Amino acid sequence: MQPSPDGSLPSGDFVTSAIASITRLIRDKDLKPGDRLPAEAALSEQLQVSRTVIREALRSLAALRLVDLGVGRRPTVAQLDDASMALMIEHGVITDQIDIQQIYDVRRTIEVRTATLAALRRTEAEALLILGHAQAMEQAFGDPVEIMEHDLAFHVAIARASRNPVFALIIGAFQGVTRQTWPIGWKSRTSDDERRAMNALHVELAQAIVDGDPQGSAALMNRHFDQSIKALLTAGLI
Repeated sequence: MQPSPDGSLPSGDFVTSAIASITRLIRDKDLKPGDRLPAEAALSEQLQVSRTVIREALRSLAALRLVDLGVGRRPTVAQLDDASMALMIEHGVITDQIDIQQIYDVRRTIEVRTATLAALRRTEAEALLILGHAQAMEQAFGDPVEIMEHDLAFHVAIARASRNPVFALIIGAFQGVTRQTWPIGWKSRTSDDERRAMNALHVELAQAIVDGDPQGSAALMNRHFDQSIKALLTAGLI
């Protein structure tokens, strides 16, 4: 199908069909991240739609982080990342379709599991990375922004050490919302002792993972979420 004379975009039905065909092509040819797709002209001929349709389909797939596009080169299969999922979650919060309490319920369920699995599956390097982020939180006590960055990295590192990439994607996707709630939770802890206790709990949790203690890791992650939810309740956020 060619674009209409007024230059309008092709029918959404044609683009949707092209998206389905391209994703099916990736599956059928068993393409992996970094592998090249056929060129735009070849896809147009193979799917028997205009290059405009193919271009819009590829742009849609790129927005979903399923393919990578570059000027002057063929599209490639993208490495999974959490960007599109993060946008969906943030949109849900902004439009009141998801609330912070619901996010923390999901996070607790998943992160208790990731802590358990990380204690069982982590490599020595991953254990040291998790512990390093926790210790850095203590060392950066006077810099809340730096503490937050290490806190976020701490949770992602645990998810990755669980050896389940789905968990890592989901935890990564929550980071945008967490960047908004974290400073509120930090400020709602009314004393330095409370804030130091929060940092110390991260070190204790990291040490349980280092020690290969799945039950202790799960219990400490549960305690961490109890305290985090209490801080957000105090702030009136949930």
